[in-house]
Amino acid sequence: MVEIPSGSIPSAEVEDVELYHPHSWWTKYVFSQDAKIIAVQYSITAISIGLVALVLSWLMRIQLAFPGYFAFIDADHYYQFITMHGMIMVIYLLTALFLGGFGNYLIPLMVGARDMVFPYANMLSYWIYLLAVLILAAGFFAPGGPTGAGWTLYPPQSVLSGTPGGKDWGILLMLTSLIVFIIGFTMGGLNYVVTVLQGRARGMTLMRMPLTVWGIFTATVMALLAFPALFVACVMMLFDRVLGTSFFMPAIVEMGTQLQHGGGSPILFQHLFWFFGHPEVYIVALPAFGIVSDLISTHARKNIFGYRMMVWAIVIIGGLSFVVWAHHMYVSGMHPAFGFFFATTTLIIAIPTAIKVYNWVLTLWRGDIHLALPMLFALAFIVTFVNGGLTGLFLGNVVVDVPLSDTMFVVAHFHMVMGVAPILVIFGAIYHWYPKVTGRMLDETLGQIHFWITFLGTYAIFFPMHYLGLLGVPRRYFEMGETAFVPPSAHTLNIFITVMALVVGAGQMVFLFNLVWSLFRGREAGGNPWRATTLEWQTPQTPPAHGNWGRDLPVVYRWAYDYSVPGAAEDFIPQNVPASDGVTREAPA
Repeated sequence: MVEIPSGSIPSAEVEDVELYHPHSWWTKYVFSQDAKIIAVQYSITAISIGLVALVLSWLMRIQLAFPGYFAFIDADHYYQFITMHGMIMVIYLLTALFLGGFGNYLIPLMVGARDMVFPYANMLSYWIYLLAVLILAAGFFAPGGPTGAGWTLYPPQSVLSGTPGGKDWGILLMLTSLIVFIIGFTMGGLNYVVTVLQGRARGMTLMRMPLTVWGIFTATVMALLAFPALFVACVMMLFDRVLGTSFFMPAIVEMGTQLQHGGGSPILFQHLFWFFGHPEVYIVALPAFGIVSDLISTHARKNIFGYRMMVWAIVIIGGLSFVVWAHHMYVSGMHPAFGFFFATTTLIIAIPTAIKVYNWVLTLWRGDIHLALPMLFALAFIVTFVNGGLTGLFLGNVVVDVPLSDTMFVVAHFHMVMGVAPILVIFGAIYHWYPKVTGRMLDETLGQIHFWITFLGTYAIFFPMHYLGLLGVPRRYFEMGETAFVPPSAHTLNIFITVMALVVGAGQMVFLFNLVWSLFRGREAGGNPWRATTLEWQTPQTPPAHGNWGRDLPVVYRWAYDYSVPGAAEDFIPQNVPASDGVTREAPA
């Protein structure tokens, strides 16, 4: 433990700034500038559109298990369901919930700020996000329905008449929604970065910040660098579709007619998309890494192992994620030398990720582990992320990826590492911070039912899917038909996977009921039910009032993980408690 004199805590650089105070119900709960209210708005919106994506996944699975059973699920609808499900889950649910939801709620509280640095821009960011969601959802009601180009939106097929929504409103609404989403996120993202760098309480050095803040901060910086690639790709494709330009459209014949396009590069779009797309994986994963670190430390009553190493691992992962994107493009015909480069960087990025896993395990080692619901979800995340990461090592190698690239193996890998794992963290975080948001505990019994259905059910869905991929069962196929290399056992597995998907989806209704029921009937939580050290649990009121801290901002004297300190009266020491011996404590060097 590194010790420094307590007198080294700097005095305030600027005077406390008066916050905007709401004057009506509308400005308090609807057009709110309070980051906590905005976080709840983001979360409710993201979960609502996520439930739409859940229903779409049910419809896809029903078609795969019982092809032709429901007449309204034809080929066009199936591809529209795939496209909307993927885009909603990755962008409009996971990104918005981790950064807009948890970022808004936790950053000001965890760094000891009264609010975000730019509250008005923060409010605008939410309403622009809501507009993006509404534009996206409008595709369901537009002529021709939403786009069916696949969630990656590859041209040229995404803007041709053979693709659902290609010549109708579908692709226009999708591209417009993404453009609007990125504009809104940029406003929010700049807020998160400036608040972390400029809004911290006295004594809150960067190396005293909880890892949750580090994860969200690094992911936000990455997003501010990666989203512009998607932004320009969407604008260029919009021009190709509306103005007849040829950024991505080569000379092409459609239905016997020579189109006016010529000279465009479809591969250019793939590079732009995946230059955003792979950092997007870590834009979702890094906040999850940070949250899991805090959940494990709190519920194991033990300081996080290797805090500085964990911080640098987060930063290194963020940097390396920008040089691995083309491992999604091995089948696009790239030069073998490029394949070698991207396979190598893919393996290298596994090193800091593995360091984080080792440190989580070593944090658990000989800890006083409390198997509360947040801890269960954190442990489930570690197992799931390791499983998904191992199959990623398979797909990172060119010779393995090429035969598996268009099979269900990729679907299984992607969902384990990018779907199930982050969702488990979201659930763990909600069970952990719900008492702070509402002042009440979620019901333990309902939570246990929800955890076991979700954890075991998702494995029952995606483990067999790896086997289907190894058999060669292709992904994105509306139906298999009489395919010689697909044995009857694959169809039986498809039925089993679909039944489990319906069960897991229904299990989420238990969670939603728990959220609402506990809001009114849940046991009162008190100010710090988990006996945690970080600042958000030290607010004068629970839920925190407008301005978070009452009259005086907190002063930070120690790092975020003083658990089970020898000689201490209790097994945790909050960050704002001065040291009795006149020194402040930092993370181990």
